[in-house]
Amino acid sequence: FMPGKQVGMSGVCYPDLLIGNTPNIYYYAANNPSEATIAKRRSYANTISYLTPPAENAGLYKGLKELKELIASYQGLKDSGRGPSIVNSIITTAMTCNLDKDIPEIPTDGNTDAKDMDMDLRNLIVGKTYQKLMEIESRLLPCGLHVVGCPPSAEEAVATLVNIAGIDREDEEITALPQLLAQSIGMDIETIYRANDAGDLEQVQRLQDITEASRIMVGQYVSTVSDPSGRLAASAIGAFGSMFGGASVALPWGDALKGTQFSEIDVVASRKLFDYLGFCLTQIVTDNELGALTEALNGEYVLPGPGGDPIRNPKVLPTGKNIHALDPQAIPTSAALASAKVVVDRLIERQRLENDGVYPESIALVLWGTDNIKTYGESLAQVMLMVGVKPMPDALGRVNKLELISLEELGRPRIDVVVNCSGVFRDLFVNQMNLLDRAVKLAAEQDEPLEMNFVRKHALLQAEELGLSLREAATRIFSNASGSYSSNVNLAVENSSWNDESQLQEMYLNRKSFAFNSDSPGSGMETKTDIFKSALQTVDLTFQNLDSSEISLTDVSHYFDSDPTKLVQSVRKDGKMPASFIADTTTANAQVRSLSETVRLDSRTKLLNPKWYEGMLASGYEGTREIQKRLNNTLGWSATSGQVDNWVYEDANDVYMKDPEMQKRLMETNPNSFRKMVANFLEANGRGYWETSEENIENLRQLYMEVEDKIEGVK
Repeated sequence: FMPGKQVGMSGVCYPDLLIGNTPNIYYYAANNPSEATIAKRRSYANTISYLTPPAENAGLYKGLKELKELIASYQGLKDSGRGPSIVNSIITTAMTCNLDKDIPEIPTDGNTDAKDMDMDLRNLIVGKTYQKLMEIESRLLPCGLHVVGCPPSAEEAVATLVNIAGIDREDEEITALPQLLAQSIGMDIETIYRANDAGDLEQVQRLQDITEASRIMVGQYVSTVSDPSGRLAASAIGAFGSMFGGASVALPWGDALKGTQFSEIDVVASRKLFDYLGFCLTQIVTDNELGALTEALNGEYVLPGPGGDPIRNPKVLPTGKNIHALDPQAIPTSAALASAKVVVDRLIERQRLENDGVYPESIALVLWGTDNIKTYGESLAQVMLMVGVKPMPDALGRVNKLELISLEELGRPRIDVVVNCSGVFRDLFVNQMNLLDRAVKLAAEQDEPLEMNFVRKHALLQAEELGLSLREAATRIFSNASGSYSSNVNLAVENSSWNDESQLQEMYLNRKSFAFNSDSPGSGMETKTDIFKSALQTVDLTFQNLDSSEISLTDVSHYFDSDPTKLVQSVRKDGKMPASFIADTTTANAQVRSLSETVRLDSRTKLLNPKWYEGMLASGYEGTREIQKRLNNTLGWSATSGQVDNWVYEDANDVYMKDPEMQKRLMETNPNSFRKMVANFLEANGRGYWETSEENIENLRQLYMEVEDKIEGVK
């Protein structure tokens, strides 16, 4: 990522000057094919893929666990006289856990008694609370760090395989396990998903039953092929063939469904699914990460293989391959287009519900290289569907044509967009940037009522205001200058080298306002700051996608680095803060959450979750640094969006700073990262993002001095 050409290095490009003739053997995460491609292009790397960190379900802890027990009590006693008092306890405990921020149905006035509610309202409050708990509990999280050459344990494999089993795979003619279980009781999983999202208590429980049945079935299967230590190893592979015993009667999942409501599951379809899971399991335990390194060091050929999300695409396994991406002209695929439509419809509908039925006129969103490789162009397709244009393949299957969707078919106005592409996306998908620019300009040129075409409405205003042609004014595809990456907001936050938020916003404007123009091919990225600012002035909501369970909002700094939420507020003439949403397509039940909801979910499942931070601490020095990174990235979200609740910092302070034993562990494993954590808390308070007691601040100041002395050897 140093200065130089994007591809085809010359002798004056920094990467070429620095690498010289040195062989570059580079371990890269299997789920990051876009940056691996840049490493190959700009530093001649022979990449070797490694598994993502071992994953487990987040589980519940402290008050969240107590809430689940209260809900179980309510389900058994809701028709008795004790029902209302249990609901009161649920409300109180939910508020203690700050779940009232996510569940608007919970009364917060302190005077409401469940006795005064009807049964439907009580069930709705309990159902919504239960649904939120299950969302937290089932979220996948990395426990510790991956050790090269170390296969996962049985438990770690179960969580991954359950999520692999949760996705329909039409190309393989495989039906997802939740759908098979739902069909066994005469229902459709999509119906259950929608009722679950609405807080229908009966269906929330039904979905939980399906989830538990899935885990038990896969767990039974994995235990059959595990060695006595519970670790999957190459010796287990041979057991797959024999585990079906003498033929058709033995079930891969054993007696897991015997005597349950799901006992009538379609055995033929389920066997096909479990055959596929067996293949996936062999891929997971076939370890060639060290073998590939040996081959590379010997100057031998390292087998190539695709990169991506192992859950979405198990073909990225086994690891130990020289990573490649995909044909950039093949995306977005028809499947990606269908998935994108679901997300766009839910996003627009949610904004309408929260905005008195008014459509958003303009959406600012970010496109990432890795995300579009993993999803085969879902977020690309989202942009096109927002403006009401459909990407089409030519006779050779290359997606390079556009078809306008009529207003009648669209059923809503064309939504304007402001697209900011990451530097990696710009490098990998220049053809798709061309397609996007053509799509927006095609929408702007349609002679349609302005109240039904916000792209044209805004482009006409900008053309008059800036003295441009309509096509120039409809410029909406932006990124960094050629050869440049990131807004550098993340670096400023990481180093605490910024004075105020306006400085961060100026950095974003200066580095991310380079426009792509399909009307002047080969001209590269052109500075168009005026058009960029003018386009941002009409933005009603900001939007990003999460598509992988391994990487969420606070795992990496790139997400807040590209977030324009407060920037939009600063350039809007009315000073209005835009709404901000995140699409979560990490599971089959795609969700559109507000940014603040997503930050809260991320904090509960990782930063504040004992299962997560104990896993990290077990990894020693690097694990402590990972904890500090999550806290620093949380601070970054406060700086760019203001969507981090005060209680997140307060609870994190209780976990990491007020517990003497935790202080000792952090100090011993990584004193430098511990010092940075203390500084992050003090900075969050100093910048007004965290209000807390003077006692807490004084404790932090004292801790900072102690860790300074430790690092400097002062006794």
